[in-house]
Amino acid sequence: MQKGDNSQESYGATPQERPVPRISIHAFCEFPDTGAALQRAGADRRLSKAHLTVQLGGIAAAMEFYRDQVTPNLLIVETRLSGQAALDELDRLAEVCDPATKVIVVGRHNDVELYRDLMRRGASEYLVAPLSPLQLIEVISGLYLDPSAKPVGRVIAFVGARGGAGSSTIAHNVGWYIADTLAINTTIVDFDLPFGTTGLDFNDEVGQSVADALSAPERLDDVLLDRLLIKRGEHLSLFTAPATLERDYDAGPEAYESVIDATRQMSPCVIVDMPHAWTPWVKSCLIAADEIVVVATPDLASLRNAKNLIDLVRHARPNDSPPRLLINQAGMPKRPEIPAKDFAETMGVEPAAIIPFDAAVFGQAGNNGQMVLEIAPKSPLADSLSKFARQLTGREAPAAAEKSPSSILSFLKSRKQA
Repeated sequence: MQKGDNSQESYGATPQERPVPRISIHAFCEFPDTGAALQRAGADRRLSKAHLTVQLGGIAAAMEFYRDQVTPNLLIVETRLSGQAALDELDRLAEVCDPATKVIVVGRHNDVELYRDLMRRGASEYLVAPLSPLQLIEVISGLYLDPSAKPVGRVIAFVGARGGAGSSTIAHNVGWYIADTLAINTTIVDFDLPFGTTGLDFNDEVGQSVADALSAPERLDDVLLDRLLIKRGEHLSLFTAPATLERDYDAGPEAYESVIDATRQMSPCVIVDMPHAWTPWVKSCLIAADEIVVVATPDLASLRNAKNLIDLVRHARPNDSPPRLLINQAGMPKRPEIPAKDFAETMGVEPAAIIPFDAAVFGQAGNNGQMVLEIAPKSPLADSLSKFARQLTGREAPAAAEKSPSSILSFLKSRKQA
């Protein structure tokens, strides 16, 4: 797998999107609004590995509690006091605090001198209430971000609102464009173990697959990961599904989490192709992703299912942007369709893209084991897909990308095969 991207600036998850490690966090608040903000932060996907407990009582309660208890990895305390009185209170807390414990102090006074005195005493941060969950998440993430650690990739999960919505095809084409045209090192992970189509869509033989990684996630290091992946060009790697019914797949959510974590350590962009199923691990993977794309067709079943998906994700990820809604197969002849504006009104989410129906192009691409963007780069279908890929990554294609030798050769190849 490629470990660097020299053609463009770095791409991947932002520091605030990195999950906080498995730490214990105890908070002692003076005011209910601070406790509520902490509870909302604790429910966030980025703090899912941390163990957070919140109680009222402030620094006095913390001192009493830790007289015969070991202090946690991170202690958050709120004080009503200011100036020297607040410092004296913190000094007494230090007497029962383990030196390795990081301390965040929350106060109600925007006092620069107090901040400086607290920093000199070894406090990790001083925050002025009222607090927002995102503010707390950012501060906690920053405390445990290793400056020497290499960046991690951004995880984008594609899920269909119904069977046959074309989520896998869209995920594969978008991933291919991000790698081939935007030159961002990308790995497509196919989690539809019995029926996955990544190997077919890219016309690659499936040897070892993602199922081998899921069966022993504790062994998944850089060497094994590199052996399991299929290289498809300079910037694209495939983690294919076995696509066989001769074995059972019973890996738990932790195994899928480990595979994604290992993959994002090596690839700036990770496209996860989710199956059309609803299991604990599917739900867990969706909620943990940095970005979610819901692919729907313009019909009633998709409208209902997409709304259910988006409502659930919004509730589980209140500090994140809502999923991106992509309407696929629009304009199919003789099929009644629900207008895009009705989708938007029902779900409160404007479609990020509307992909036109083109049976001939999709069919030829599928039969040839090629991408739509390879065989029909100038089609409206390819234009919609490429625009969505640029929107998703926030990147623009290089000026000469559409006329590059590789693109021209791919186009001539597809003409010859047709």
